[in-house]
Amino acid sequence: MQREKVAYIDLMRCVAAIAVVAIHVLGPYRYQISELAAWDWSMAIAINSASRWAVPLFIMISGALLLSDTRPFDLSYYLKRRVGKVVVPFLVWSLFYALLSGLTKQGWQWESVVYVLKDAWRSPTYYHLGFFYYFIPLYIVVPWLRYLCQQCAPLYWQSLLMAWLLLVSANLLRLDGVWSQDILFYSGYLLAGYGLYHMIQTHWWHLRWPFWVVVMMGAIALTAYQVIVPSLAAERYLVGRWLSYKTLNTAVIAAAVFVLCQQAYALLSPQVTKVVGEVSRYSLGIYLLHPIVLWPVREWSLYWGPSVVMIVVWTFVALWGAWWMTRYLASRARWAWLVP
Repeated sequence: MQREKVAYIDLMRCVAAIAVVAIHVLGPYRYQISELAAWDWSMAIAINSASRWAVPLFIMISGALLLSDTRPFDLSYYLKRRVGKVVVPFLVWSLFYALLSGLTKQGWQWESVVYVLKDAWRSPTYYHLGFFYYFIPLYIVVPWLRYLCQQCAPLYWQSLLMAWLLLVSANLLRLDGVWSQDILFYSGYLLAGYGLYHMIQTHWWHLRWPFWVVVMMGAIALTAYQVIVPSLAAERYLVGRWLSYKTLNTAVIAAAVFVLCQQAYALLSPQVTKVVGEVSRYSLGIYLLHPIVLWPVREWSLYWGPSVVMIVVWTFVALWGAWWMTRYLASRARWAWLVP
């Protein structure tokens, strides 16, 4: 039995896909602090600071949908439709990108391919695949959190969510310990997504968009300041933990974007909604394929103008190219499983 679609999730997937592509477009700028004008480098880093919520938002979407699913839990269906749908394409694309890693403008380097394949059990074969190394283990956690959210009193999951907020706060402050585990950090985003979805569905603690805009912009400004100012002073790229996915500032921004997308979706015109739906539908494929489009851009450093202009241009090109390739593969029965 199909569950009713949550329409505003489309907008979340769409903006998250755009932000992820932008992060990977601007990647080379991070270490060019001595090569660019201060304002040009700072603009690139400001965009980076304003985009770090993208990966957490994808996890929050999964939490909102999976933990709120009230259908009887079917392990075989779960393994086939959820785990298998992600794990198998991930393995195939890991092999593909291992091969791509050996392709350079100087020629083919088999040593690089062999190196990344040998290390693939613990490190991604390409820069964007790191997401799956902490997302796939969450499928083990989902059934337990789903039971907690649906069968136990709300106080239980709410208490865990509060504990997680303390955890990401401690991580930002460098208070490390046995609790500093990736599975705990990212599982918290599942609960955060469910918590926000629950509040939206029950109209509990419903604050309008001006509040969330102020929260989001304030957290982004603080993040950018904490990265740009010390880096310019030291003349080298310093981030501390401010650009981590596992810190309070990033969690706050991701939560604000989640709520703002829900509130903004109803204001979209039918034409925009259609475009948003298209990007959302192919968002996983866009995530998997956009580095193919970006390969020549990064390999030949095709950044000819101001950072803001180049980031916007190449983000659009990579997004469109990845969407086109994903749509093509999805239309072929033999290859559709590669871009679920």
